[in-house]
Amino acid sequence: MEPVVDLFWSFRSPYSYLATPEARDLPEHYPVELRFRPVLPLAVRDPDFFSPDNLKRARYILIDWVRRAQELGLAAKWPSPDPIVQDMKSYTIAEEQPYIYRLTYLGIEAQLRGRGVQFAYEVSHLLFGGTENWHEAEHLAKAAARAGLDLAEMDAAIAEPGTHPQILEQNHNDLQQSGHWGVPTFVFDGEPFFGQDRICTLRWRLAQHFPAGG
Repeated sequence: MEPVVDLFWSFRSPYSYLATPEARDLPEHYPVELRFRPVLPLAVRDPDFFSPDNLKRARYILIDWVRRAQELGLAAKWPSPDPIVQDMKSYTIAEEQPYIYRLTYLGIEAQLRGRGVQFAYEVSHLLFGGTENWHEAEHLAKAAARAGLDLAEMDAAIAEPGTHPQILEQNHNDLQQSGHWGVPTFVFDGEPFFGQDRICTLRWRLAQHFPAGG
């Protein structure tokens, strides 16, 4: 059995989006299994993290992720609609969340089908790449197809009770146990690597474990 690199990841996180190209390629360079573990956004898991009393966090992220995307040569546009329904003046999270739970459960289902990171790559590029109304028409279905998946089959699977909420709860618990709370967080051999800009440090650690590469 190959060693595992866990990837805790959110469909609303621009940094998760920025991490997907390099994350997807890790198993090509090192003999590891990359296990995609989607979690709900921090704004849903911990609504007090972003608040009117601490606007600098949100303001910095909105500046920083765009310039980082430009540096990496990736498209950079905030998703429309936003994957979570939130009043950006009061930072209040709506009780009804029609997008993020579906996306997250679909990500879990994609991982169960062995195509988790591929699905994350395609969908995140849809969301943050400038596709307006990404939730309508055939946008998600085509993204799933590019990842080698059937969206209708996946939607049917996540409609079944039990499995996906349980896996999501386990992902949340394991992220907390990893030593970090944010996304993207990679965990290898009990060691967390937080942030898109720590993939190079993860690769350095993997190279120590696997000097000959993949």
